[in-house]
Amino acid sequence: MKVLFIGGTGNISSASSRLAIEKGIDLYHLNRGNSENRIVGAKKILGDITKREQLSELEKHDWDVVVNWIAFTPQDIERDILLFKGKTKQYIFISSASCYQTPLSYPIITESTPLCNTLWDYSENKIKCEDRLQRAYREEGFPITIVRPSLTYDTVIPIAIGGFNEYTAADRILKGKEIIIHGDGTSLWTVTHSDDFAKGFVGLLGLTQAIGHAFHITSDEILSWNMIYKILADSLGIEARVVHIASDFICSVEPSYTGTLLADKAESVIFDNTKIKTFVPEFRATIPFATGIKRTLQWLDENPERKFINAESNEKIDRILKKYKSIKA
Repeated sequence: MKVLFIGGTGNISSASSRLAIEKGIDLYHLNRGNSENRIVGAKKILGDITKREQLSELEKHDWDVVVNWIAFTPQDIERDILLFKGKTKQYIFISSASCYQTPLSYPIITESTPLCNTLWDYSENKIKCEDRLQRAYREEGFPITIVRPSLTYDTVIPIAIGGFNEYTAADRILKGKEIIIHGDGTSLWTVTHSDDFAKGFVGLLGLTQAIGHAFHITSDEILSWNMIYKILADSLGIEARVVHIASDFICSVEPSYTGTLLADKAESVIFDNTKIKTFVPEFRATIPFATGIKRTLQWLDENPERKFINAESNEKIDRILKKYKSIKA
């Protein structure tokens, strides 16, 4: 198969790139060449997908599969339909599990769970992208597959406050500073290692029966947020000083957390992965968080410059703690 990844060197897509190459796929990356991450075996097309004048090399190719890892708006989708209609046998859009109904009317999520999240522009735009692609499939025969990752990690720390592309919360734990867990920490969540996600995702590449379908791909390991933070702290070798604060309160003090909390992580979710297992029978997540997060921390330790401690996040955390304690006093 001849496959194009638009992007392909990020937190989720790198593992899928490596596995695709391992399976003998003829993989191309379209990107600007700015990432320090180099995927051995991937052929490179230099260009910015948003700039038509840089895509002359891209337009020479036809594809078995095109995957856009970095499409976020309906405008991105309109561009891709124009670029790839008649040029690919399958177009895979990377959506988000945050598109699912928020708040949930039923805690077990399947691909038929309604898409409705008005609390986060990111999710609303992804839903609009899905809507446009479904219309293109129905009316124009554009060969879509939609994939909705949830909280997936490899080079990031998958926590709600002071994590992901930051080392801020980990640094606070190591320094004995207080960290915040939203709510009472007993709500349930799933974190998925990118290597596990890749097993399901690469199985969808070129899969004819996946055309027109949507999938989420997650681990079956279900953890409370208390356990997620405890595993992180244990992996760092120190006990965390935790303060539990209601998500509503956190967002009232710092509205910037509304998307990641009230629109995503504030309530329990359980993902039913029956569909991806049916279409890709070899898919099975095998990396528990207690193993995967140690890999992430080791990767960060290998190059301390990767440990971004965000001063602004520290200020926000301290401001929330101060406000919360002033009310509790």
